[in-house]
Amino acid sequence: MAARSKLQASDYVHLHNHTQYSLLDGLTQISPLMDFVKEQGMSAVAMTDHGTLSGTIEFYKEAKARDIKPIIGIETYVAARKHTDKDPQKDKNRFHLILLAMNHQGYQNLMKLSTIANLDGFYYYPRIDHDLLEQYNDGIIALSACMGGEVGNALKQDQYDQARDIALWYKSVF
Repeated sequence: MAARSKLQASDYVHLHNHTQYSLLDGLTQISPLMDFVKEQGMSAVAMTDHGTLSGTIEFYKEAKARDIKPIIGIETYVAARKHTDKDPQKDKNRFHLILLAMNHQGYQNLMKLSTIANLDGFYYYPRIDHDLLEQYNDGIIALSACMGGEVGNALKQDQYDQARDIALWYKSVF
């Protein structure tokens, strides 16, 4: 039987954080967040604001100044249909999805997705869709997000097969 190693604070990374850039949702300011991460002995942290990358430069600079690895991400909204669809009866629903850049290409793709969501997909929220995720998936890690994600929503409605199918789709794309 293999010996269990003791986990250290540096083994833990917060991958879903909203800052003051998540309007009406995030209260965390970036500088105090970095102070907390450093005080706790963690070596990395992610920023995943709702529908925006606006705080990225501040986040990156504050993390680097404290020798913390910044993980740049976004909690995006996935349209139930196409990101350009705007039928009030069908398109108010959207699903949450966490996207993290794992390299420079991933960061470039996050910026493309965020721009498209805000310029072309905005309908109550800045939205993307599955086609865009397939097109701009390189260098990105996807997390299922909260209960507002596609997998969580299907499970909440006791639709296990649908949850499995969507998880397999995301696995094939990312």
